[in-house]
Amino acid sequence: MKCLRCGRQTFADFLPISLYVFFFVSLSPSVCFLLPSTVMFPLRVPIFAVLVSLTVGQYDDYDYQPASQYGPSSGNCAQECECPINFPTAMYCDSRNLKFVPIVPSGIKYLYLQNNLIEEIKAGVFDNVTAELRWLVLDHNQITNEKVAKGTIDKLTGLHKILFSFNKLTEAVIPPSKSLDELKMMNNQLSKFPAGSLAGMQNLTSVHLQNNELTSKALNGVFKGLNKLVAIDLTHNKLKKLPSGMPSSLETFYGDHNDISSIAAGDLKELPKLAYLRLAYNQMTDAGIPAGVFNVTSLIELDLSYNKLQSIPEINEQLEHLYLQANEINKFNLENICKFSGPLNYSRLKHLRLDGNNITHANLPHDSSNCLRQASDIIFD
Repeated sequence: MKCLRCGRQTFADFLPISLYVFFFVSLSPSVCFLLPSTVMFPLRVPIFAVLVSLTVGQYDDYDYQPASQYGPSSGNCAQECECPINFPTAMYCDSRNLKFVPIVPSGIKYLYLQNNLIEEIKAGVFDNVTAELRWLVLDHNQITNEKVAKGTIDKLTGLHKILFSFNKLTEAVIPPSKSLDELKMMNNQLSKFPAGSLAGMQNLTSVHLQNNELTSKALNGVFKGLNKLVAIDLTHNKLKKLPSGMPSSLETFYGDHNDISSIAAGDLKELPKLAYLRLAYNQMTDAGIPAGVFNVTSLIELDLSYNKLQSIPEINEQLEHLYLQANEINKFNLENICKFSGPLNYSRLKHLRLDGNNITHANLPHDSSNCLRQASDIIFD
């Protein structure tokens, strides 16, 4: 369906590790998540889409050009890795069957260690770059918390991005950097998140923790006060409710594939900018949804598919995409979509999915055409 947003970045962020196909258009080795607004309205950013298509890859796909194609390697480099002369601040140690993190020389800002067999991070390996390392990519290794030595990641005060997915962590490993803007620890075994570990990180824009074992209790208050945080992905965890203390800046929350059974009446009132809310594959029933809890003007997309709802929840007329497939809905509650219907009172819904429920097109009220005048598709079985 749609994809998550990433933190807003400028060309300045990408320049140090870019492969210039043309002198101004190439991005860094980065695969950035599209903004929700670009998903819903792709024509707003055609240039951005073209630039993304030219991306040479970084994390997730790792399809950037091998370091050897950037030119000869610099002498200021770990012998196990390559540091292209054309990009002297980047050290490429990816896909080399490494079992340890090599000592990083001074001057390195971008460190790629993905797709190895690394099991531990020994003390001292980052001592030369504690303040200058900007990107640390450790995806697809075998690192456990017990093998992350003190004085390593906990000393990286200048880090902007930490990508630590597909490892064996049980507790989040957070650098003390106030410059951190992206945190990705997907597909680990996380069940603990140190309280206060994100406090003061006012540049953090996106957190990706999907496919872990995190509970609502473990995350309560973790995101509080992060005033630039716009995207949280907690799909495939063990949440029973939304984490408390999420910041008012939040625009995207994905909580699919959890055990959420209810939404508190005030949960969304604290999130005035929330536009994309996905809670598919949970345990929600009508009893767990207070009246009007989803009737907020900021929401553009609401996904409640694959739950146990028996009626259409009350929504705001500004909502554009509503996914309710595979529930137990047996009535078309038009009044929950449009309180009143008239020339100026109608729903902005464009897409409504009701397939996999106990209603058909025959259940659509005869007076629904005015309310749903902007709907391009209403899907029944």
